[in-house]
Amino acid sequence: MTLTLYNTLTRRQESFQTVEPGKVKMYCCGVTVYDYCHLGHARSYIVWDTIRRYLQWRGYQVHYIQNFTDIDDKILNRAREQGSTMEAVANRFIDAYFEDIRRLNVMDADEYPRATENIPAIIELIDALEEKDYAYAVGGDVYYRVERFPAYGKLSGQQLDQKQAGASGRVDSEDSEAKKQHPFDFALWKAAKPGEPAWDSPWGKGRPGWHIECSAMIRETLGTTIDIHGGGRDLINPHHENEIAQSEAATNQPLARYWMHNGMVMVDGAKMSKSLGNFITIRELLDGVGAHSHGPVDPMAVRLFVLQAHYRKPLDFTEQAIATASAQWKTLKEGLLFGYVHGEKLAFAHHVHQLDKGLIQEFETSGDDDFNFSKSLAVLFELSKKLQREGNLLVHEGKTETPPVELQKEWYTLVTLAQVLGLEAKQEVETPQSHGISDAEIEAFIQKRQDARKAKNFAEADRIRNELQAKGIILIDSREGSKWHRN
Repeated sequence: MTLTLYNTLTRRQESFQTVEPGKVKMYCCGVTVYDYCHLGHARSYIVWDTIRRYLQWRGYQVHYIQNFTDIDDKILNRAREQGSTMEAVANRFIDAYFEDIRRLNVMDADEYPRATENIPAIIELIDALEEKDYAYAVGGDVYYRVERFPAYGKLSGQQLDQKQAGASGRVDSEDSEAKKQHPFDFALWKAAKPGEPAWDSPWGKGRPGWHIECSAMIRETLGTTIDIHGGGRDLINPHHENEIAQSEAATNQPLARYWMHNGMVMVDGAKMSKSLGNFITIRELLDGVGAHSHGPVDPMAVRLFVLQAHYRKPLDFTEQAIATASAQWKTLKEGLLFGYVHGEKLAFAHHVHQLDKGLIQEFETSGDDDFNFSKSLAVLFELSKKLQREGNLLVHEGKTETPPVELQKEWYTLVTLAQVLGLEAKQEVETPQSHGISDAEIEAFIQKRQDARKAKNFAEADRIRNELQAKGIILIDSREGSKWHRN
């Protein structure tokens, strides 16, 4: 089956054809780092992480970039409130981002460019737009001339006379509005203000506008045209619209072949917002603290909750919904641990890694249909419930209905496909012991695991990790490789 996905730009589902065969250049708009990440961030980055994992499973080499906006009015305001600096605030919440998002088993991006680290590239892009008469300077500010770009509005489907000011939540000052030639012209460069960070530029000291950052960082890290540009639906207008205008005016090439957007998170049917008092951070949810808490929630239950809705649809967070996801995770977890709990009694062979081709095809049929992981999960639940039932028979009757060789195949299939969705169960060991295993032996285990991951043998990689865990060795995966420590 051919992989197809919904393209916001064309408003239809299309076959996936990459710029370079077998390779995917993928960019996702990252967070503005002035506060802790919330449920909306959790949904977005779980979605793009799972799509990335699935593309890798389907054989693509994925280069995934996610930026950090580390210069912005919101960050500067937070620094003033706390008597701190922009850099200190940004670094604090970048660290918090990694703490929170890694708990949800979201893999690190290949690169995390920051706006402040790409000032020369930003200035170069603005300069190119000014040379082509798509930008104009006024009193140290530089604005993009929207009327100069005839295709402006093609992503959102809104013409200039239909657009609404302030859609981004970043409203310009009255002084800025007076400088504009058109109400929807937007800032590419902002003149320096007293006490704020600033960089030298051809237009005087200042700092970049929000939209230009992503255009410049995409060009620096991935090139002129990428395959997938992702983000939340709230970024379509005006952020992504403005990215298209900037990049395509400068290069005369499409910025992205496919524009993908995840749906918003609701809380009990209402939009999540601080003003409504229903704002929930990732750490509040996982740690069981805050006004809406009913106790800690397993990170894998949160991931499962997110994946049970199609990524483009709204996701309503309710107490009942998260309780249901938690119960379902217990079932899935029992299936994922089946081989560790019963494998020895059933004489599972460690060298056998067969997968059920029929179930894999069923899993991929859903995944290839615009990443419909909610349907792919049905395959995992079917396997989990069967393994749960067979485990109960083994405990109470001493035997299973299904031959052990078939159960081993089904278990490996479950573990492998769950790994594609980023759903992993940790083997619970009461008394981990690391005695008798040397550093050299640990490194050898890690190398075998890396080889298994490269070969997409996720079940074997998972088995090795859990074997090390049973010996009291904790693995931590990062971009630089796997690090370990003794428990």
